[in-house]
Amino acid sequence: MAYGRTAVVHGIDLHVQAGEMVALLGANGAGKTSILRAISHQQVTSTGTLRFEGQDVIDLPAPAIAELGVAHVPEGRGTFADLTVLENLYVGAIRRRDRDGVEQDLARMQTLFPKLATRAKQTAGTLSGGEQQMLAIARALMMRPKMLLLDEPSFGIAPRVTQEIYELLRELREREHLTALVVEQNANIALDLVDRAYVLESGRIAAQGTAAALREDDTVRRSYLGH
Repeated sequence: MAYGRTAVVHGIDLHVQAGEMVALLGANGAGKTSILRAISHQQVTSTGTLRFEGQDVIDLPAPAIAELGVAHVPEGRGTFADLTVLENLYVGAIRRRDRDGVEQDLARMQTLFPKLATRAKQTAGTLSGGEQQMLAIARALMMRPKMLLLDEPSFGIAPRVTQEIYELLRELREREHLTALVVEQNANIALDLVDRAYVLESGRIAAQGTAAALREDDTVRRSYLGH
C-alpha cells in the first residue's frame, strides 16, 4: 500500500470473519490507518488481493465499496459540521431506498445514543468531541453496514465517554453480531472489546492472535499494555 510512490504497508495478510471484531494495534505511523483507507479506497494505492464476501474488490472505487456494505468512520470523525445531527444521520442513509426502514433506524439511533436524541436539531460542529464521535458511528450504522471500519474511536475523547462508546460497541457485537475492524492506540480498551488483534510495527504485522493470547504475550504487554 502506498501514497504516491511512498510505500507505507508491506506484505500485510489479515482477515475478519462475519460477526467478528478485530483490532489493529500499534504506535503512530505503524500503518493502521493506511490499511483502513486501503479497504475503503480512500487515497491509497494498493496491490495484491482484497476480498469482501468472496469478491475481489481491489480495483473498485470508494462508492462501490460503500455500496457493498463497508462503512468507514475515519480518524477525526468526519461529521458534516454545518449540518444538524438529524441531517448527518440522513446522510448516512442516503443510498437506501427503504424509507420506513430508515425512519426505524433513526429511532434506533436515538435509543442507542440518547445524547444525540436531545441534540437532533443542533449542528454537528457545536457538539463535544465525544458527541461527534457518537454521531459519526451512528451515521455509519445508518448505512446498515455489513462491516464497520473504525479509526481511533477513543482519540481526543474523555475516558468516561470512551468507555460509553466501547460499551455500546460491545453491545452491538453481542446483540447484533456487528462485524468491525478497529484501529486503536489504546490497546487495553481494544483488547477488552475484540475477538482477535494484529499488532503493526513499521508497516508490517509484528504479532497476531486472540485478545486473550496477546494479553499474555510478554512483548505486547511491555510495549502496548504498560505492564
